[in-house]
Amino acid sequence: MKTHDYALAPVLKVNHRANRLLAALEPDDFAALEPHLHGVSLQQDQVLYEAGDALRHAYFPHDTVVSLVAMLQDGRSAEMAVYGREGALGLVSAITTNQSFGRYIVQATGNASRIDLERLHEVVGQRPKVRQLVLRFTEAMMSRVLQNVACNAVHSVETRACRWILSMHDRLDRDTVPLTHEFLADMLGVQRSTVSKITRSLQHAGFIRQGRGVITVTDRAGLEAASCECYGTVRRSFERLLPHTYRTVTILDPRSQRRCC
Repeated sequence: MKTHDYALAPVLKVNHRANRLLAALEPDDFAALEPHLHGVSLQQDQVLYEAGDALRHAYFPHDTVVSLVAMLQDGRSAEMAVYGREGALGLVSAITTNQSFGRYIVQATGNASRIDLERLHEVVGQRPKVRQLVLRFTEAMMSRVLQNVACNAVHSVETRACRWILSMHDRLDRDTVPLTHEFLADMLGVQRSTVSKITRSLQHAGFIRQGRGVITVTDRAGLEAASCECYGTVRRSFERLLPHTYRTVTILDPRSQRRCC
């Protein structure tokens, strides 16, 4: 796949504060960033960067989701991180390295705010509160990555699939999310047939409804209960470090969780 970082459709008018990380900035700090932010349109399955590419921009999603995926030598892939309106991709690279760790691929068509990393470097260096926000986001992302390592090691693919669907539901703020069995299998690092079996079971339980290339969440509480504890752990970490980055929902106590699959 080719990198499409420079082939993005511009958006003439966009509300940059649709991204909740940008919305968390105080007015004067946001004013320092705003002249350098540009709205862009991202398309599902679009690759922003491949592993090893130089990162030139940071993206603040509005109503889209981007995954950072590890591409293995045998052709398999697995998701390492996911970015939605609660955060930004490339932001951590503004204070570490400018090289992509893997493939950044768009999961859902939508808009984002884009900023040149050099300009972001400047603002982070000049504005202490922006720098503090970047550090809190970095800590939240680290907690998510480490929790995912534990989750992938000890939890079943069924519960991980529930967690993944919930994460999409959170970031898109709508019940119907674009999701094919093939894409979900790639993100979870399993066979497509495994995903088909899991989604049939979830549909039979009444938690989701499958459509062509989409999944509709019909019982969020049930899906949450069928997920592993890692969903709630990661979300609470984000809410502690970055308040108001998620919409308000009830997170079930792990002791009350039940399994459907």
